[in-house]
Amino acid sequence: MSAGVPELVSGDLAFPEGPRWHDGQLWFSDMHDRLVWRMDESGARSMVVEVPAAPSGLGFLPDGRLLVVSMHDRRLLCLDGGELVEVADLSPYATADCNDMVVDSKGRAYVGNFGDSSAPPAPAAPAALVLVEPSGTMRVAAHDLLLPNGAVITPDGGTLIIAETRAAPPCLTAFDVAADGSLSRRRVLARFAAEMPDGICLDAEQHVWVASPFTNEVLRVDPAGSIAGRIPTGDEQPYACALGGGDGTTLFLCTARSWRAEETLATRAGAIRRLQVEVPAAGC
Repeated sequence: MSAGVPELVSGDLAFPEGPRWHDGQLWFSDMHDRLVWRMDESGARSMVVEVPAAPSGLGFLPDGRLLVVSMHDRRLLCLDGGELVEVADLSPYATADCNDMVVDSKGRAYVGNFGDSSAPPAPAAPAALVLVEPSGTMRVAAHDLLLPNGAVITPDGGTLIIAETRAAPPCLTAFDVAADGSLSRRRVLARFAAEMPDGICLDAEQHVWVASPFTNEVLRVDPAGSIAGRIPTGDEQPYACALGGGDGTTLFLCTARSWRAEETLATRAGAIRRLQVEVPAAGC
């Protein structure tokens, strides 16, 4: 594991989130600026699409089309021919704003939501994880998650891991994934103390990288659930992470100084940062 200081790649953002390495570029949402961007390894970025109700989780269909979680109106959208079209209205199952998402190799999207509008130290309301088929058909994949947040699926498609940011204690939760996308055998993979896991990504050794914004560090968690390493991020709060780059060993971090929209828009201190690690992304 690298012990280097994360390098600034691209700044002047409000609140970057939902990073995904795809087709040689890093794609991410600037949630509070209501934009989706893509960025090459040099840091040059181009705007992909505006999402009026705020973008969060990103993913890709097997044919390469972009899926975007639209937070405030609780919809899953697809960028098709330059236009955003609705895949599913998640509001029958999402009890609050939708947030992060992971998409499997068949194009099935697992979308979380905040449960309610409360904030710590108030207890969180349980939330459902919604499974959306490429056709738009929906069903609840898991109940009673406490702020389901960053999620990954193992390369064999057999396990889904998701951060429960406001569980007591905060944790990573794992499920078995059936052939039809159903989830079963729920278990806790890792428990945390002061850390509140947000965005996550998976490396080729089945270690989970975890953004821990309120302890200003990114963690590497081994398959047994122990913290195998910590990388401090100084004054920057990492809210999400993704492995990418040409050989899969660049760890990209989405950082900000606050999660509050008015503060992030005023300061524009959000940034994409990176550092090199030894183990590449899962599937590389």
